[in-house]
Amino acid sequence: MKIQRPIAAALVMLTVFAVGCRNHQFAHVLKDNQRDMVGSHEAGAETFNVLVDESVAKLLGRQSADCVDPVTGEAMHKRVCFVGVENLSSEDIGDFKDQLFEQIDSAVASSGTFNTISSRYVENGLRQLRLMPEDLMVPTHRAAFQNVMQQHEQPFDYLLFGKLTSGTTSDNKSYQRDYLLTLELIDVNDGSFDKESAKIRKGYHKSRLGKWTKYNLR
Repeated sequence: MKIQRPIAAALVMLTVFAVGCRNHQFAHVLKDNQRDMVGSHEAGAETFNVLVDESVAKLLGRQSADCVDPVTGEAMHKRVCFVGVENLSSEDIGDFKDQLFEQIDSAVASSGTFNTISSRYVENGLRQLRLMPEDLMVPTHRAAFQNVMQQHEQPFDYLLFGKLTSGTTSDNKSYQRDYLLTLELIDVNDGSFDKESAKIRKGYHKSRLGKWTKYNLR
C-alpha cells in the first residue's frame, strides 16, 4: 500500500524535527524573582545557596557582638583568612566547590565587621610552604603560615574553615539526603573557636508520585 504524498512529507518533517531536537540545546536567563532549578540527582543552587546564607548569617551574627570595642563602642574590624571548603559529602560537587568558596568569602567580606584576605595571597602562602589547609592546625605550620602572610602584609586574626557533609537514608528506589555545611572560625591568638552549621534535607525519587507517597504531602 502506497503512502499518500502529504502524509509521507509530514512523516519526513517529523523525523527531521525529532533528530534536530536531539542535537540542539536551549537556555534562558533567570530573573532574580525566579526560583533556582532543583537538581534531580544531586545538590544544586537550591541547596547550596540556602546553606551558605544561613550558616554565614548565624556565625557572623554571633561573632559581631564580640567585635565591638568595650570602651569606644566602635566596631573592631577583624581579618579573616578563609582557607577553603572541604567536600566530605557523597557527591562530587564539581564547579560548585569554587562557587561555595566565593559566596562564603563575599558574605564575610560584606559583613561590615570582618575583612577577608584575598584568596590569591592565601593560595600563594600555602603553596610556598607546601601545606594543605588542614596542616594549619599544627602550631608550627600555622606559625610559619602567619609569618609568610605577614611578609605579604596580610596579617589575620582568624582562620575560617568550611566543610560540606551529607547523610543518606534509602527507601527502595527513593532516598533522602541531608546536606550539612559547617563553618569553623578559629582565633589564632588564643586558639578559641566558634562553629556554626546549616542543614537542608532533599528527597530524590524515581517517579513524580514518590514525593507524595514517601513524605505524605497533601
